[in-house]
Amino acid sequence: MRHEISPADLHCGAHGAAAPPRPGHAAPAREDLLRGIWRENPVLVQLLGLCPTLAVTNSVANSLAMGLATFFVLLGSSLLVSTFKRVIPGEVRISSYILIIATFVTVAEMLLQALAPDIHKALGAFVALIVVNCIILGRQEAFASRQPVGRAALDAIGMGGGFMIALLLMGGIREVLGSGTFLGVSLFGPRWEPWVIMILPPGGFFTLAFLLLAIGWWKRPRAA
Repeated sequence: MRHEISPADLHCGAHGAAAPPRPGHAAPAREDLLRGIWRENPVLVQLLGLCPTLAVTNSVANSLAMGLATFFVLLGSSLLVSTFKRVIPGEVRISSYILIIATFVTVAEMLLQALAPDIHKALGAFVALIVVNCIILGRQEAFASRQPVGRAALDAIGMGGGFMIALLLMGGIREVLGSGTFLGVSLFGPRWEPWVIMILPPGGFFTLAFLLLAIGWWKRPRAA
């Protein structure tokens, strides 16, 4: 006797096995949040967004401002993309994502210019260049456009938080060694001879290289 396959059976068979976990499950939600902070940190593991990372981390204040601006843009754009993913046509999805990201970047730049004009001036064009930050566009295409709003928000918080942690880590090291200060507060007194190279462009490469070496050294025994 031949078994007739209904359209509902085809739908369940095509999507049932590969369907993502339900957003209500605790483990996937926790994984979405923690993944970007450490295991898939966008800077220290995936090596994404290195242009602003190397350029603006010569002080903690600049690092914090860039991290908050990127966090705001990533979270806002992920929420919108996830909300309207069924409405946006596939043919224009990338253009739509860029328009959404550019809108939030404009809001972030205006807020930064109004609240912290000196930091906005120090960051220069790097705030506007958040539009082309591969971390943000990549998360929209790879995750937010395929997941519910809750999971997209958790992923954005994790990735944005991981990016901010990397910036603050680099900014703290470079400011302390290059200026002898932390958020403008002197740490070592007038006798300290600052390492000026650390607040110059080469200092960004040196700091990132030592951080990557330290992370690789820490992970190697665990992998073995």
